[in-house]
Amino acid sequence: MTYAVSQDDKNLGMLAHLLGFLGFVVPFGSILGPLALYLVKRDQSPFVSDHARESLNFQITTFGAMLLCFPLCLILIGIPLLLALIVFEIVQVIKATIAASEGRSYDYPFCLRLV
Repeated sequence: MTYAVSQDDKNLGMLAHLLGFLGFVVPFGSILGPLALYLVKRDQSPFVSDHARESLNFQITTFGAMLLCFPLCLILIGIPLLLALIVFEIVQVIKATIAASEGRSYDYPFCLRLV
């Protein structure tokens, strides 16, 4: 879906996805960043709300997948799974950020729609 949105909304949509990288620096930052943006903008801009919600759902899904990978690291299968998950997350966040910058919606693959 393509929206007629302002440049500010496009920037906030991009920020919604880029905040997912905050989890590499701050514990739970990948979830708290999009959640904060979603709670602030959900009634003001449907475009930003959609992107923040989608980013939040994806970050919750990948967080859960990472939690499943950690015990598997004990039997060594979790290490390549965790690395693959990190690469997958980075690629998908970049694709979503590009879609937001172009004013398009983006649906993450393999994402649980919880919010």
